[in-house]
Amino acid sequence: MTTLVKSIVDEAIVTERFACNVSACKGACCTLPGGRGAPLDDDELAEIEKAFPIVRKYLSESHLRVIEAQGLFEGEPGSYHTNCVDDKDCVFVIREEGVARCSIEKAFFRGETQWRKPLSCHLFPVRVSRDGSRLHYERIGECLPGVERGVKEDVPLYEFLREPLERKFGAAWYDEFRSECRRMDAGRTDDDEAVDGRA
Repeated sequence: MTTLVKSIVDEAIVTERFACNVSACKGACCTLPGGRGAPLDDDELAEIEKAFPIVRKYLSESHLRVIEAQGLFEGEPGSYHTNCVDDKDCVFVIREEGVARCSIEKAFFRGETQWRKPLSCHLFPVRVSRDGSRLHYERIGECLPGVERGVKEDVPLYEFLREPLERKFGAAWYDEFRSECRRMDAGRTDDDEAVDGRA
């Protein structure tokens, strides 16, 4: 697994501490400017279409107007993404107490749908290449509260993302991956202490 982890995984996924803090970031990852919403796997398009009749009751009129005019998503095979409102909010965003949240995930937690949300959202701030061969940690300033919380609580990024990583690659893959990450992270810590003269 060592060679595999080093070849496909951004080293920061092993070393970074992270735990989302939506009360501080206000759900910024759902509202990033740029006009492209959540990246979608091709097989998620049917899930998006299936979820919409369930979640539309949670959406604002402005979001529903955009969906009516532009659809739920756009792109081409291998490069689909959800549509946005004013080149910013994902069309599925709702706001509750000032925090941007996913209407699909809200329906999931209420038992109204069995599909939680797009995998790219569940995995953020880690991105997976389209062919699934590489994992990359995407640093954005809006996620600084998550980094600070992760450091304070000593939560490795790969531990925080256990559920979506298992969803993507399976439990057996994740167990092997986590073991290797722990070994690599421990080795890095030992090397740092040796350099500092503490080992």
